[in-house]
Amino acid sequence: MSDTTHLTKDGKSVFLTNTDVSHQVPGHGGRCNVRDVLDRIGDRWSVLVITMLGDGPLRYSELRRRIDTVSQRMLTLTLRNLERDGLVTRTVTPQTPPRVDYALTEAGSTLCERLSPLIDWAEENHPHIAASRERYDSALKAEGR
Repeated sequence: MSDTTHLTKDGKSVFLTNTDVSHQVPGHGGRCNVRDVLDRIGDRWSVLVITMLGDGPLRYSELRRRIDTVSQRMLTLTLRNLERDGLVTRTVTPQTPPRVDYALTEAGSTLCERLSPLIDWAEENHPHIAASRERYDSALKAEGR
């Protein structure tokens, strides 16, 4: 998925970036359609964050450690988007430094339950997919592509 999504409404093109958390699409009245929801839960980091929070609330730093390949910026944007969509809550505990915890909402928990079989499938089939990719890539290389 690219950073820019092209939408056409009444012959006009609108461009959105996944870095603009608060952007509203003109002409859509702020309503959320199924594609918007699928785009959110299908992005690169949301599924990982949701599954990590499935075992209970985590601090930002704990999420960052568990998903070590995500940049600080992308984790922050992902959490903001999930909070905006009502899937994650953010709780700030006043202390020095402030403690910030993230947890799944009820909707986020039901999504996590539905993602669990998908995660199980991915874990079970990872070796098959890795071997298939290797065969495919080797065949392309042998063909000179």
